[in-house]
Amino acid sequence: MFLTFNPILLNIGALILTLILIYTGFSAGEKTTWLMEVTPVIIVIPLLLTTVKRYPLTPLLYTLIFFHAIILMVGGMYTYAKVPVGFEVQEWLGLSRNPYDKLGHFFQGLVPALVAREILLRAEIVRSGKMLSFLVCCVALAISATYELIEWWAALAMGQGADDFLGTQGDPWDTQSDMFCALLGSLTTVTLLAGVHSRQLQRYGLTPPDA
Repeated sequence: MFLTFNPILLNIGALILTLILIYTGFSAGEKTTWLMEVTPVIIVIPLLLTTVKRYPLTPLLYTLIFFHAIILMVGGMYTYAKVPVGFEVQEWLGLSRNPYDKLGHFFQGLVPALVAREILLRAEIVRSGKMLSFLVCCVALAISATYELIEWWAALAMGQGADDFLGTQGDPWDTQSDMFCALLGSLTTVTLLAGVHSRQLQRYGLTPPDA
């Protein structure tokens, strides 16, 4: 049995996320939108806490999940189109829209790609190499596409009430650019993070040395 992350740090991280979740829930102007945006956090955090002993993850993955959860909760509180820091970036870069949602979709590719990479390597389904990178990116894009389908179903069910959840900001290519950002996130995983990730897997004995 390997504990890849200090249990105390893990519990502190979970506590911080819980407090942020409560704060954003009370502060959110659109409670339904907030709930829809933070549902992954509500599901994943308890799951990680209950599986940490029998299926611990790498510190890198825990850390990125932590930041991804914060991005989701902040987006849920303000709605993605109205996050203040996004307006600052918009003005700084001279953009036509608030880009905060693109950060969320970048992490939507980054984190699921790392999860897929960890599972594939630990289960010895695929060894390191081009096929591993290809499958990891495919998984991330599949998750991104599924999320876009959920947004479509929400739009059909809620009509104009889904505008804050969709966050398209009048962009007709919003869906395509969202998936492109997820692709960039997954490519970041297989290029910039792969080496660190593999070393952590080997260090904690979670994968064979030649992976």
